[in-house]
Amino acid sequence: MAMVRERRHQQPLRISPPLPDLHLPPPPSFPFLPFSDLEKLGVIGHGTDATVYKARDSHTHSIYALKVLRLGLNSSSDALRRAAREADIHNHLNSQYVVRFYGVLAGEDDKLALVMEYMDGGTLEDFIKARRRPLAEELIAGVARRVLEGLCYLHDNGVVHRDIKPANLLISGDGEVKIGDFGASRRVVVAGDVWEACEGTCAYMSPERMDGEGFGGGGDGGGCPGDVWALGVVLLECKVGRFPLVAAGERPDWATLMCAACFGEPTPMVPEAASPEFRSFVGRCLEKDWRRRGSARELLSHPFIIDHVHCQCLLTSYTTTNLSSCF
Repeated sequence: MAMVRERRHQQPLRISPPLPDLHLPPPPSFPFLPFSDLEKLGVIGHGTDATVYKARDSHTHSIYALKVLRLGLNSSSDALRRAAREADIHNHLNSQYVVRFYGVLAGEDDKLALVMEYMDGGTLEDFIKARRRPLAEELIAGVARRVLEGLCYLHDNGVVHRDIKPANLLISGDGEVKIGDFGASRRVVVAGDVWEACEGTCAYMSPERMDGEGFGGGGDGGGCPGDVWALGVVLLECKVGRFPLVAAGERPDWATLMCAACFGEPTPMVPEAASPEFRSFVGRCLEKDWRRRGSARELLSHPFIIDHVHCQCLLTSYTTTNLSSCF
């Protein structure tokens, strides 16, 4: 707690206009470009190369999510290119199912900051960890529908997310689910772009990403079908209440995960109480052959989604408190 209080009292992050070296198109709307300061209110997430803060514009008092990338700009052009790629992809997205992006700012100490929509309901991972109980199938269908709509939008626009997981599915206070974090994303149509298989989170990687030679490479570099596989794992995790591809307490190391994804049961760890529609839906997501796996567009018309179509409204009507009580 002392560490949290210390972080909350840090000095505001000083931010300047976008770096010209990135050659990014200007964002369509960026409310605080004339201002130099954002106040960090607390840490809401962190990873290997970035920390995400809840931040407030000291002039308008608007709240944003501030993803501060630790790049080492003076020594790592590759890191700078990765940041530019993430910002460029996110900057061209405009969907109610994707976290909104406002712009790129240069910070102190060789850092860049991506300024994004703040989702005050936390992440799906937060809810799963807090409740440790399965989500009702009606709400799982609501989550699935929104993520599928987001994936349809991304795939139709030539973008593969490549890191769908509970931590990257953000929830607003009224229960809306949006896809966030495009650090591992790629444009399918970019010629000569090198796709690193290790980018993303191995626990949610599809067989063709784990073993490209054995599973045919995934066609587009382990892209769109891989996003659908990851969604299947996420929804199964919602149903089980924990990560489903390994036994409880088992360490999800690379070898164990590869065996589970590539050689395990077709629909592992599906509870006996699960409905036939849920089993069928997850089975279409977790088809090991990416050529036979359901697409995001196809799965939107699956009975598991259609039979619970009213739950789209049910999901968005929940407050954070009500939504968390349903786990």
